[in-house]
Amino acid sequence: MKIVSFFSGAGGLDLGFTNAGFKLAYANDNWSGCWETFEKNHRIKIDKRSILDIKPEEIPDVEGFVGGPPCQSWSLAGGMKGIKDPRGRLFWDYIKLIEKKQPLFFLAENVPGILSPKHKPEFMKIVKKFWGIGYVVSFMLMDARYYGVPQERKRVIIVGYHKKLKKRFEFPKGLGKWTTLRDSIGDLPEAKPAIEKNKTNGKMQTPNHEYMNGGFSSIYMSRNRVRGWEEQSFTIQAGGRHAPCHPKAPKMKLLKKDKRAFVSGKENLYRRLSIRECARIQTFPDNFIFYYDSVADGYKMIGNAVPVKLAEALARQIMKDIKEIKSQKYQTNLIKQQEAQLCVTYSHP
Repeated sequence: MKIVSFFSGAGGLDLGFTNAGFKLAYANDNWSGCWETFEKNHRIKIDKRSILDIKPEEIPDVEGFVGGPPCQSWSLAGGMKGIKDPRGRLFWDYIKLIEKKQPLFFLAENVPGILSPKHKPEFMKIVKKFWGIGYVVSFMLMDARYYGVPQERKRVIIVGYHKKLKKRFEFPKGLGKWTTLRDSIGDLPEAKPAIEKNKTNGKMQTPNHEYMNGGFSSIYMSRNRVRGWEEQSFTIQAGGRHAPCHPKAPKMKLLKKDKRAFVSGKENLYRRLSIRECARIQTFPDNFIFYYDSVADGYKMIGNAVPVKLAEALARQIMKDIKEIKSQKYQTNLIKQQEAQLCVTYSHP
């Protein structure tokens, strides 16, 4: 079964779907920072235009659409502008293409803020629009920790099945055990700092195992940024300056409300997680290489991605459902053919 991908980025969502057996037929993203990484890892050319410039007839006929429309408009960090922000309106452009192509299913991902009291009315308009163009919609605020991702990461997942499938998507159950930071990154050697002006070291023995240099802002120091080895990471964000600290460091010391400090005498232990460590926490495999000049772009690609294992869990459920539906239709058609042959036999002795 084939899918097309929009707002693809590095392609965490795409990798999860291809791991589950889907074939990627087309991908689109107009951010130049992800193009080389996407094309070299997924081995498919990416359409580099804005989604606004893409015509439905230019998109191949496929079973599914997947994509994570830009989430900054719906997040607290992005100012909560929602549909008033041009990036927020891109969600509607994604819907327009789905309406024209009518795939069997679609999946969209976004931040929890889209379900906030401020944005819930607009979100429900989106759900109603999907219903209006032919889809039964399921949505859920999911935490990636329940699906083998060593990270506390909550995201809204929206899945729509075409009404002709006569089925509603049911979200897969989580795993029984959480994966820890030790499980995920405990075997990695010590990372290297980025070179001057936070540029990449280039080829490394452990690819992408470098971290951003620079001071820590008052906002960063307002709360603890260290999770222990037996815990799950804080959410991996799209900005390197906000990357969590490595678990080798002790938890930050509380001085007063909204002000913390590194433990005295152990300041050397506090460094940001490397790009490779963030990639592992997002469950990208080590053979998935990120290409960039500025390390900031590496963090951005990884932080914007859907964790691969979460995407794979969703994709496997969708694959299972569609195969079952197609199998049932096949059996029904086979029975009808057999009944028709029997009628011919009995009517012509």
